[in-house]
Amino acid sequence: MKKILIVDDDPELRQLLATYLARHGFDALQLPDTRKLDEYLERYQPHLLVLDLMMPGEDGLAACRRLRARGETRPVIMLTARDEPIDRVLGLEMGADDYVGKPFDPRELVARIEAVLRRGATPPAAPEPGGGVFCFGDWRFDRGARRLSRDGSESPLTSGEFALLNALVANAQRPMRRERLLELTRGDDSESFDRAIDVQIHRLRRQIEEDPAHPRYLQTVWGVGYVFVPDSAATPATAGGGAAHDAALTAPPRA
Repeated sequence: MKKILIVDDDPELRQLLATYLARHGFDALQLPDTRKLDEYLERYQPHLLVLDLMMPGEDGLAACRRLRARGETRPVIMLTARDEPIDRVLGLEMGADDYVGKPFDPRELVARIEAVLRRGATPPAAPEPGGGVFCFGDWRFDRGARRLSRDGSESPLTSGEFALLNALVANAQRPMRRERLLELTRGDDSESFDRAIDVQIHRLRRQIEEDPAHPRYLQTVWGVGYVFVPDSAATPATAGGGAAHDAALTAPPRA
């Protein structure tokens, strides 16, 4: 039975979600804030976290950022009170795998949980086991083992980050539209917006590029999307860097 840890300061909502999740075959754990979050992660080993964005003390964004910074890769779904685009961007920027805006139907959250867990088990873009090792720069990307490492030290990837990097590597030198990357990394049941890809590209660049503002491997193709440029390929003339683009992540969404 999959364990879901719900961290929310609303006791009625926590109990409602716990009851509903139990009916759908999940073992739901509850916390009113993040003070015992680390203890629960170690003791109960939940498969997924549901974090409220706004909580007293350490909020969901800060908790997610802290967990990702220490290498925690368990999926996180963020609950946002307003479901504004900027909230989604911030949540994804901190490393959340998905988001649900309040108020919401519990069926929607269950559907999102199931979708995220499916991606974690077998991401849509994942190759068959033994899918090969791809090396670029000092990095070694083991696609079958879903592991990124440099100089023997592993660099943790969330399920979404793995699926995105894998999709780009599998289509090296081929510019990929955001819509296509969403299909490959999140599947047909995704309701994510295309800026989710922008945010994850931003996170991957900070992880693998020597200079994220002038990316060598994960390049922007203006008017199209993104392209992975391997070491043996020349930099496309249509490709751009990341500084201006990354600054646009917190700008108002396109009309």
